[in-house]
Amino acid sequence: MAEAVKPALFTIPAHRAFADALAAGLIRRFGGESLGLARGLVLLPNNRAKRAMTDAFVRASQGGLLLPRLVAIGDLDEATGAALDPADDGDPVPPAVAPLQRRMILARLVAEERSRGGQPVDAAEAVRLAGDLARTLDQLLVEEVAPTKLRDLELSEELSDHWRRALALFGIVLDRWPGELKRLGKIDLADRRGRLLHRLAERWKNIPPPGFVCAAGITDSAPAVAALLRRVSGLPHGMVVLADLATGMDEQEWQALGPHEPDPVTGFRRRSIETHPQFHLKLLLHRMGVNRGEFSLWRDGGGHDATAARGRAIANALAPAEFTGKWTSLDAEDRRLSGIAAAELATPAEEAQAIALALRKALEIPGRTAALVTPDRALARRVAAHVARWGIAIDDSAGRPLSILPSGTLLTALAEAATQRFAPLALLTLLKHPLVRFGEARGAWLDGARALDRVLRGPRPAPGLAGIDDHLATPSERERRLFGEALAWWPDARALLAPIETVFEDDAQPLAALVAALRETAQALCGDALWSGPAGRAAAELLADLEAEASAGPASVEPASLAPLLKTLMDEVAVRPPQGGHPRLAIYGLIEARLQTADLMILGGLNEGVWPGQPAPDPWLAPRIRAELGLPGLERRIGVSAHDLAGALGAPQALITRARRDASQPAIASRFWLRLQALAGERFERARTLERWTRALDDPGMHEPADQPAPSPPAILRPKRIAVTDVDRLKADPYAFYAKRILRLMALDPVDADPSAAWRGTAVHEILEVWAREDQCAPDTLRVRALAMLADERTHPMMRALWQPRLMEAIDWIAAEIARGSSLGRQVLAVEREGRIDIAGVTLTGKFDRIDRMPDGTLAVIDYKTGKAPSPASVRAGFSLQLGLLGLIAERGGFEGINGDARGFEYWSLGKRNDSFGYITSPVDPAGKAEKVRPEDFPALAAHHFTEAVAAWLTGGEAFTAKLHPEYAPYADYDQLMRRDEWYGRERG
Repeated sequence: MAEAVKPALFTIPAHRAFADALAAGLIRRFGGESLGLARGLVLLPNNRAKRAMTDAFVRASQGGLLLPRLVAIGDLDEATGAALDPADDGDPVPPAVAPLQRRMILARLVAEERSRGGQPVDAAEAVRLAGDLARTLDQLLVEEVAPTKLRDLELSEELSDHWRRALALFGIVLDRWPGELKRLGKIDLADRRGRLLHRLAERWKNIPPPGFVCAAGITDSAPAVAALLRRVSGLPHGMVVLADLATGMDEQEWQALGPHEPDPVTGFRRRSIETHPQFHLKLLLHRMGVNRGEFSLWRDGGGHDATAARGRAIANALAPAEFTGKWTSLDAEDRRLSGIAAAELATPAEEAQAIALALRKALEIPGRTAALVTPDRALARRVAAHVARWGIAIDDSAGRPLSILPSGTLLTALAEAATQRFAPLALLTLLKHPLVRFGEARGAWLDGARALDRVLRGPRPAPGLAGIDDHLATPSERERRLFGEALAWWPDARALLAPIETVFEDDAQPLAALVAALRETAQALCGDALWSGPAGRAAAELLADLEAEASAGPASVEPASLAPLLKTLMDEVAVRPPQGGHPRLAIYGLIEARLQTADLMILGGLNEGVWPGQPAPDPWLAPRIRAELGLPGLERRIGVSAHDLAGALGAPQALITRARRDASQPAIASRFWLRLQALAGERFERARTLERWTRALDDPGMHEPADQPAPSPPAILRPKRIAVTDVDRLKADPYAFYAKRILRLMALDPVDADPSAAWRGTAVHEILEVWAREDQCAPDTLRVRALAMLADERTHPMMRALWQPRLMEAIDWIAAEIARGSSLGRQVLAVEREGRIDIAGVTLTGKFDRIDRMPDGTLAVIDYKTGKAPSPASVRAGFSLQLGLLGLIAERGGFEGINGDARGFEYWSLGKRNDSFGYITSPVDPAGKAEKVRPEDFPALAAHHFTEAVAAWLTGGEAFTAKLHPEYAPYADYDQLMRRDEWYGRERG
């Protein structure tokens, strides 16, 4: 049957609700007969558009209705259905290769070719590159550009070596890919869709469908799509309805968009304005072979319509840059953005708060609908969390990536833990994951995991599960009481993790083996909870497909590549929630928002790089090469997002929002925001009330900073026992002493911590203690013990690499210094011994590092320092009295087996002085030089200051004031508890 002479072409402007207007028009045209609509076929861009049209038909019918068949033809990853691929076709189109199978094959080809070229890549990087390669290949197929055209390109000299290598590799892979498809007996999905569309157009040319055919809202300009739309427009009952085609645009502007023919003389081709919202529609019309003058305005409205004046103003705002000069001569009506308000907030958190308030306000009006449209998924999640505070559930139809949902994070955490050989941070992240031991057993499981957390704090133990075993088997004296619960719990957890450790200990191996080990261990840890819900089902499907297609991918995979490989694949899996949110509110991504409308449309995230987003780079084809091949420019997505913006602004009321900064730096307003603002000028309405509400919601009204803490517990609660190491804390920062000794709050070491000064000091003290006890300070054995400590696999690598040279020099100095003292009659009496005395109504306890008997019979108290020793000025101020108090305990017989007068007080520092490591300083001087205390006066001076402190805070009623002497309280363990930043400095004016 011959085509109609005049094609049936229509457009629905942006200020009308597309889906509702289309449904109303189709019902008016074909709803008169009982089966008029049911015999029809509506071609739509994607499955989400099918849902929008279904809802629109329900609203328009106000009762029962037999819907036309709705078929999505726009997206490659959505089924075309029996309408395009009938089962009774005599010459069926070959099936399409599964997306993941193709991804793995391409990854293998990339890895093989990169290895031959001397640039090997791991499996994770190969899979990532394969994804980009697949998208570029799809663009070639969609645009019907023969891959062989790559061979005909004349590369310019200025093309970098990088692009030449990428192009060469791309060509090699494309040469091998057809052979892989032939072996499988399949074709690419993009190729299959193109063949089906061409075949359908040819079929309808000879045998038109019995009912009407309407192609609606399709913006894909692919040649196959354009050919089908041209055929539909000429059917007896066919029609093509486009969204917001600029039929009223000035002809000069329209022609400036492109695509342009090359100059017949120079061959120069003028660059198309692909960032314009009408470019992709103009290209579609060009390929359809029709003119925009052939389009008629769709007569029907949608019920959620704005004014035509607003549509003209938005079109003017988005005009090509070279035509924006006309803004100054436009009538006020053509510049007025009536019904559009703008809210500019300080931060993304404030922006989410403002949007949530606007959504909540919409619900106050019966029947009013509202929707947020944004490409910023983090903003969408924040808004959903805010409205949840009011008990409102809201669906985000764009979904969330599997990689950030519990099932995805569990798989990643397990792979990371196994790869890192169960390093503490990765292990605890896994063991505390909310899906592990989900259910009644979780409470007991968490108790054990938290006990393990306590004992794994500090420097990392040896790698592997055996390293955890050894760490638990050898607790320090301080840790021994903490290890009981962890020791009882760990064997059960270890048994669950042992199988995957065995697999991940091997070198590169088949991907299927790694995935199987991951799946089985995840099942053992989580049970069926891991695979439940939408996210669990998506994870199960991904692992099943990956395990099935693993043999098609790289031959072998390093275990360390599994986690990033999974992350790459899971980032591309969108998990959409089941329906069940509020019926009058919605959150859409840009794709989901097409054809959707609401009484209030909120356009969030209008910052550059968000809306529009940054064009994703093509790692395979340089922009110059893409242009030579006729592929879409990378910036075409900007034009499409501008078209999405114009469509969303067609709602009766619209609100646009942006934050002045993102999470890390100031943000630049979107080019769309700036254009609207520049066009409207003073008429650019600001949502001032909403902005004030947002700030007021979290405004306390009056700031009342905390006063300097000074708790004063009763005498019965004050400790009557104090260590010499706590005396400075008591005097300089009484509140810190109160928190430690009365509240019993202790700072925890970080998990997997770098070796701190305190940890290094403990390690050195242990070496020196064992050397003195077991080797009697034999000079030739100290270095051996230090080297053995450094060689222990439990020693932190940073300590071994960075501290070993200085430690060994200092160790040699200590051995030589003790040997020299011994030759002069100095004797090591004891090391690391605790003692106590009763003084001033309390018990003073202390532990010395070493006490020597001097040749004259007096005692010398030695303290080893890995850092800087206290200054004489602090001693004069009544601080740094540790050596004096230890001497006092010694003189009063507090250390068993030690007696005599303490006259020597020495700090043996392992630090650097005068180009060597190791030196001795003392807070005392026999002649009192440099304002130092005389040796014979030091114990008495320490006793005096100690007695005063005890009388004030331990036996007296003095308040434990925070940071009383901050210059002698450098430690910050309790600064947050005392809310230091709220009061410090304020009381000092």
